[in-house]
Amino acid sequence: MSRVANNPITLPKGVEVTLGNAISVKGPLGAMHQAMSSDVTVALNDGVMTFAPVGKSIQANAMAGTLRALVNNMVQGVSKGFEKKLTLVGVGYRAQAQGDRRHAGTHRQRRH
Repeated sequence: MSRVANNPITLPKGVEVTLGNAISVKGPLGAMHQAMSSDVTVALNDGVMTFAPVGKSIQANAMAGTLRALVNNMVQGVSKGFEKKLTLVGVGYRAQAQGDRRHAGTHRQRRH
């Protein structure tokens, strides 16, 4: 079985998951949907989601890991939101924080 699919997803508080023809994830930051694959079985027990391939085909194994990764990203997206951390290394770079948004520029400062 896929190594990724072996890891269960623990749902944080405030996140609801509905299983059907599609997986629906609803949280404080929004709602998202992902189509189900017939090659994967998804189980939801006590706030823990598990994924397993149907059969032993390579396709089913790959889809189990892929679907698990997609659903995990959906759960993080509706609970925490998107965050990207940048590390600026080198000389001649500048970055500044403006309110809740951070802007990073990779342009050298010009003298006029």
